[in-house]
Amino acid sequence: MRILMTGGTGLIGRRLCRELRDKGHELTVLSRRPETVAAKCGADVQAMRSLEEWLPELTFDAVINLAGEPIADAQWTAKRKKKLWDSRVTLTETLVQKIAAARHKPAVLLSGSAIGYYGNGETPVDESAQAGNDFAAQLCRAWEDAASAAQSLGVRVCLLRTGLVLAPQGGLLGRLWLPFKLGLGARLGNGRQWMSWVHIDDHVAMTLRLLQDESLSGPFNLTAPEPVTNADFTRELARAVHRPSWFATPAFLLRLALGERASLLLEGQRVLPERMRHLGFRHRYPRLEETLLDVSAR
Repeated sequence: MRILMTGGTGLIGRRLCRELRDKGHELTVLSRRPETVAAKCGADVQAMRSLEEWLPELTFDAVINLAGEPIADAQWTAKRKKKLWDSRVTLTETLVQKIAAARHKPAVLLSGSAIGYYGNGETPVDESAQAGNDFAAQLCRAWEDAASAAQSLGVRVCLLRTGLVLAPQGGLLGRLWLPFKLGLGARLGNGRQWMSWVHIDDHVAMTLRLLQDESLSGPFNLTAPEPVTNADFTRELARAVHRPSWFATPAFLLRLALGERASLLLEGQRVLPERMRHLGFRHRYPRLEETLLDVSAR
């Protein structure tokens, strides 16, 4: 297939590019820094600086939309919220407009989302649950609505509600590895908030399944089947790096330092990949302990 990917230079995108290239697919990656695409995604991957370069005569058989500014990297000022919105919702709206204008429309759009869609809570949720009411949930809902508009064009749409991705390089563990190795790993608040995570290999495998199976559409939770509390996550990560985990960061300090986005750390979602389970998908890394051992070994 000829595939257009946004967000291809990110953590998931780079790994997915490698898998798709190995399977013989032709890739074009949208990037604001097209000069970096070959190094990050592969020498034979084409680069596109702007969606304006997608002319109606260009043919793509599939579109994978993973673009989005990191949600936790800066204070949620009005300006930052607009940037988060534009990088997800507005870009996806433009992408669907380009699909509508294309003479040969792609058969499938896989579009990013996140488990933040569900808001915060302790009750287990699957894909049938309603959206939450906080900013992150509203952002995810609008993002999904923008992508779902492609269905009216005859395009199959799958929505990738992604959990916390655990990978050998970068992502959540890239930030946590050093402090935990130094014995400074800390529980966040009371540690009872749920963390729904996924090994990057399983995330990529589920994404490929959705790309290839023409019968699948709608939302899919791309998470491991066993979410854990923050206290359990802290203990297992400390154990994986052979260090103690004696500390706790008080919730009030996180709220003082991070403002509204502290909710990303102090609240969580207990998300289950129910639709993937019904498909018979078997996670290679269903448990956190073996996932952290694999990542640390790499």
